[in-house]
This record gives sequence, C-alpha cells and structure tokens, in this order.
Amino acid sequence: MSILLDTNILTRSSEPQHPMHQLGADAVAALLQQGEGIFLVPQNFYEYWSVATRPATQNGLGLTPSQAAAELIRFGADFSVLDDLPAAFQVWQQLVVQYQVIGKNGHDARLVAAMLVHGVDRLLTLDLHLESVAKLKTWPPKAGIERRRG
Repeated sequence: MSILLDTNILTRSSEPQHPMHQLGADAVAALLQQGEGIFLVPQNFYEYWSVATRPATQNGLGLTPSQAAAELIRFGADFSVLDDLPAAFQVWQQLVVQYQVIGKNGHDARLVAAMLVHGVDRLLTLDLHLESVAKLKTWPPKAGIERRRG
C-alpha cells in the first residue's frame, strides 16, 4: 500500500508549536516504521511554498524564501516524489466537475488526481473533507499511530 502526504502534514512539520505538529510527526514516523511507501507530488511543493512564504499575520508560516527552500530540500530527501503526469490534468477535470469542487478545494482535487494516476491508495491528512472527492480513503494521523500500537 502507499500513502500520499497532504500538504498540511508538511506545513505542520514546520511548526513545532502548532497543536497538530506532534500528531502528524508521530503518524509519519509510525508509517515509516511499518515500511509504508510515503510519497509527495509536485503539488505538495507548490502548496507548501505558498503557505510557508506567506506572512504569519495572513495565516502563513512567515518563512523567508531561503528557509522555505531548505524545507523543500528536506521533504525531497525524506520522501519519494512522484512525477507530474499529463493524465493527472484530465483526471482532475473529471473530479472537479463530477464532485462539484469549488474554490480552494480544487487544489485538493489535484492531489487526488495525482493519487489516482499513480495508484496511491491513501492520503495522510489533517482534513477529512477530502473523503467526498472520488471516495478517497483518507488516513488521519491518529489511525497511523494506532495501527503501530495494535
């Protein structure tokens, strides 16, 4: 089985003071310990950059471009990065029309499209609203930790 990390797991990994930081970190560690394939796609990097370099006063992380670039290098070293495939665009178009995706959720649908094209079957996320897109199997961080303990 394989898991794509939602960008919110990455952003929380850069915020040690955030209440969800440790939950996400523990879930990733547990999944790695279990030998799960954990992946990123280029969309994760685009989204992370946008949040990381946005001022903290505007719901961003307030990182400098150099700091954000260092984090992207860390993510690329820690996780396998799947290629952007042309087929993902067609799948994305189908998803946003079929599921009537609106607003910022179009970015999430892009992650789902990449998952479908690559055969990735789960998404580790802090947002469970994604289950409505393509009947996606989300994997909340607590499930990954509990699975390790079970």
